[in-house]
Amino acid sequence: MHTMLYINDDIAGFDFDAALPLLSEQRRQQALSFKHEQGRKTCAAAYLLLREGLRREYGITEAPLFEYGEYGKPHLVGYPDIHFSLSHCREAVLCVISNLPVGADIESIRPYNESLVRYTMNEKEQQQILQSVRPDVEFIRLWTQKEAVCKLSGKGINNQMTTVLKGSESFKTVVNLEQGYVYSVIYSCQSQYVPHHSSSKDRQ
Repeated sequence: MHTMLYINDDIAGFDFDAALPLLSEQRRQQALSFKHEQGRKTCAAAYLLLREGLRREYGITEAPLFEYGEYGKPHLVGYPDIHFSLSHCREAVLCVISNLPVGADIESIRPYNESLVRYTMNEKEQQQILQSVRPDVEFIRLWTQKEAVCKLSGKGINNQMTTVLKGSESFKTVVNLEQGYVYSVIYSCQSQYVPHHSSSKDRQ
């Protein structure tokens, strides 16, 4: 049992027009619905990472279709035992594929925002952020972990973000200062983490 992680952090060089024929009609319409080029690129790039992972690990060559749970979590049509999580930010897109439920989030490192920290972090987490060498990075690290948990459950971000982390979760968190992003993956302790592809040098 293992988990595969794929990253593309060359969004500027991503050729959206060349990617269009490789998207399912479902994903093509979703990508084209974005007003800005950045959104179209990241939507398409994340899907292509999923296609790459499904081909490498499962020999699936057809364009995957999604069905959605009660809270909007996507699942693969016809493959109930294959789990995945997609995420994107300005700098990169992330795809994690596993034979067990998984949640992942990637975020840009942004300037420190005190009001946002107070709204989303509990007192212990706030202290942890303030005492860190890079409060901006520490906030994003914790935020990606919280959002990964929400995506694992399928319920998404809610108004109780201060209580999301219980302290017993098993995360893979990577901070890439050079590229300006952080990502976290939460996966079952029965699953062996295997990073299959990355286009940059990540640092944990």
